[in-house]
Amino acid sequence: MSALPSPIVHDTIAGISYWRRAGHGRRLVCLHGIGSNAGSFLPLLAQLPEDWDVIAWNAPGYGASEPLAADWPVESDYAEALGRFLDALELNQVTLLGHSLGTLMAAQFAALHRERVTEMVLGACACGHGQAPGGKLSEAAAARLAELEELGARAFAEKRGPRLLAEPNGNPEARERVIDAMAAVKQPGYGQAVRMLASGQLVENLKKVRCPTHIVWGDGDIVTPRVQSERASAALGDAPITEISGSGHALHVETPAEFSRVILSCLEDTNEGPCSDKKEETVQ
Repeated sequence: MSALPSPIVHDTIAGISYWRRAGHGRRLVCLHGIGSNAGSFLPLLAQLPEDWDVIAWNAPGYGASEPLAADWPVESDYAEALGRFLDALELNQVTLLGHSLGTLMAAQFAALHRERVTEMVLGACACGHGQAPGGKLSEAAAARLAELEELGARAFAEKRGPRLLAEPNGNPEARERVIDAMAAVKQPGYGQAVRMLASGQLVENLKKVRCPTHIVWGDGDIVTPRVQSERASAALGDAPITEISGSGHALHVETPAEFSRVILSCLEDTNEGPCSDKKEETVQ
């Protein structure tokens, strides 16, 4: 008789709060997007193999995680926080799952610490705007922060949250989950994340990545259009893009079963050893 899966626990370590379902299988670390949090991965976790060690962090400034020191942090600041978090958990090698803003964090960490990342899955790639840190925010980024201040987090989330889904009215549970997650954003963490996105450079970081990397996109995503995933693919030597039909930006919330199947398909032929040389073979 197989053992029951480990319970999902919520804890804090190294200034980072997180959800974890411990296991002896693949170690999967999930990095959420800008208007979300660790809890957004819970529907996906229920679909993944029971023996996997699945960890979803609250990025600095989200949930009970401590914010970063810099007012305008860059990807490496989040990568350093991730490194401290993994050190505290005594995890030397992991598979990374990045979603949206989390793809920027995952790519930077994998570029800086090749020996620690066995493989990556990037969902709904957010390329960043490549702006010099410390400058004036774009009108869109500034408007995002102003709207949060003017409306308050709950009304802000009710206005913006449904855009993360392809069929927000057809999936009330997913709609409620994305709105609740966005309603939990707070300052200074959200403002720091907005500024990191403004200066983010996913494409440049992916050019330095050497582990197998898989790109997934929902064909109903109006937040990060397919062109962003195509740019990420090109940076990886034309890596294939797997589309999930009928899914929007929040793949892991709207279509967790389908996203899980894609993840399993992507990872099924890869062992847990470091892949620092494997990617070199595919770079043109």
